[in-house]
Amino acid sequence: MTIRHFLTTQDWSRAEIDALLEQAAAFKRSPAGAQLAGKSVALLFFNPSMRTRTSFELGTFQLGGHAVVLAPGKDAWPIEFEAGTVMDGDTEEHIAEVARVLSRYADLICVRAFPKFQDWSVDREDKVIKAFAKYATVPVINMETITHPCQELAHALAMREHLGDLARKKYVLTWTYHPKPLNTAVANSALLIATKMGMDVTLLCPTPEYVLDERYMEFGRLNAEQNGGSLKVSHDIEEAYSGADVVYAKSWGALPYFGKWEQEKPIRDAHKHFIVDEAKMALTNNGFFSHCLPLRRNVKATDAVMDAPYCIAIDEAENRLHVQKAVMASLIGQR
Repeated sequence: MTIRHFLTTQDWSRAEIDALLEQAAAFKRSPAGAQLAGKSVALLFFNPSMRTRTSFELGTFQLGGHAVVLAPGKDAWPIEFEAGTVMDGDTEEHIAEVARVLSRYADLICVRAFPKFQDWSVDREDKVIKAFAKYATVPVINMETITHPCQELAHALAMREHLGDLARKKYVLTWTYHPKPLNTAVANSALLIATKMGMDVTLLCPTPEYVLDERYMEFGRLNAEQNGGSLKVSHDIEEAYSGADVVYAKSWGALPYFGKWEQEKPIRDAHKHFIVDEAKMALTNNGFFSHCLPLRRNVKATDAVMDAPYCIAIDEAENRLHVQKAVMASLIGQR
């Protein structure tokens, strides 16, 4: 029997995504369940977390299961992911053993592993999560690597709660300034889910260097074609914001400068005006604003925007709990 994983929403059909969102909405109305009764979940964090860890731990508990949290390299052995490696360095055990042993203990394995920010041609292969999926004999869930599919679902649920049918709604995914280069995961995922929902998506970024990886742009174009929406790139702030129903902000690093921070920094510093503020939101169609969090106030978005009634970032954050329960229940139910 083929094991079903939740690594990216691109592997799940629109009908399957809709079913997950419906189940998440049901969990939001009635949180308790027994779908994970007697089951265990291994949560592996190679990078820090607050919302992800909290929502997965509590979600597992609310469905009757038990979660074990591990931080490889800290409270668990460092793991080797390359095949054929002579392991005479810092790593103590190979993913081939780790994934199979955890599969004997746990019913689900969830992994959070950010890219190294050194070489995008390497990081875009997403080797850590794919290695877990290759060797595990239980379902694997992506808690954020170079995509963030759980955040996608939480975002989509929040938008549906406030806008209803999302088809043909204008959606702006805007780059914002941040003093450090950040993962493209949430931006990739926002593009995927908004186009999968049939929205008219504008990717707003300062220069062509900030356009996302062509793989995700192509997925976005395919999703838009299949679901009746559209996708375009803009570098014009006023044009992009005009008439928008949703503005979603995120900072991400320019791929041509991946691992070359000193070269990217001057470009980034020249575009601090991409901050989301009241003047830009006034151009929208009484649009909603959201962000995946954490957010640096008055860097990515102003206090006024974050505290406005149209900011639904807290709703989106809450929805992480509900959508992840839906994903875990679905994967357990298919075994």
